[in-house]
Amino acid sequence: MPPRIAVAPCRTLPDYEESVRRAGGEPRILDWVADPVDQVLAWCDGVLLPGGVDVQSSRYGEGPHPAVTEVDEARDEYEIALVRAALAADVPLLAICRGLQIMNVAAGGTLVQDIPSQVPGALTHTVAMPKDAIAHEVRVAAGSRLAALMQDVLVGTGTLKVNSRHHQSARRIADGFTVTATAPDLVIEGLERAQSRFCVGVQWHPENFWRTGEFRQLFGGFVAASRLTSLQHVK
Repeated sequence: MPPRIAVAPCRTLPDYEESVRRAGGEPRILDWVADPVDQVLAWCDGVLLPGGVDVQSSRYGEGPHPAVTEVDEARDEYEIALVRAALAADVPLLAICRGLQIMNVAAGGTLVQDIPSQVPGALTHTVAMPKDAIAHEVRVAAGSRLAALMQDVLVGTGTLKVNSRHHQSARRIADGFTVTATAPDLVIEGLERAQSRFCVGVQWHPENFWRTGEFRQLFGGFVAASRLTSLQHVK
């Protein structure tokens, strides 16, 4: 049986689903009402947090920035509970774009609410179309899980070319997490938690590359870790 990957709902699911399937997992889309977090953790083998709207600033103790125009309180509440439960149970977690942000907030971190106005000299981090258009490079930290997964495609001193569709990013990093990737403007592009079996967040959208496979190792590593959880469920 392929590992069962719980995918939090968002508006653009097909690329996430296909990326999981091609890595050998079985994606199951969650419903915030019909799938209580405690029940999800009883059956899932891994959790995938996709991209989406901004995280509400009150979740990390700040007032809203004028550039924050769309939030979803119900989604924030559900995903924060899902992250905390997954971390507590050591269920593999892959967090993408907003997913990285909500993961950091759920664990006690904060966010840059608007990169263009709050990061001097910031690059353009929102390149909408095509979805796999390269926006900039990221430097991956040596010795990180991300570096190990992507070692075959890292260039030079450890860089990757990535797409980008975000105006928020992690600011203060939650305890237990480390920064594993940064853009040239020092915006945080990757986080992970070493004490977890698998807990990796990236700020770009690797799911958009399933046709060409640039980030198949990332999804492969996530599904492989989830397979160990699946074996435990069988026992």
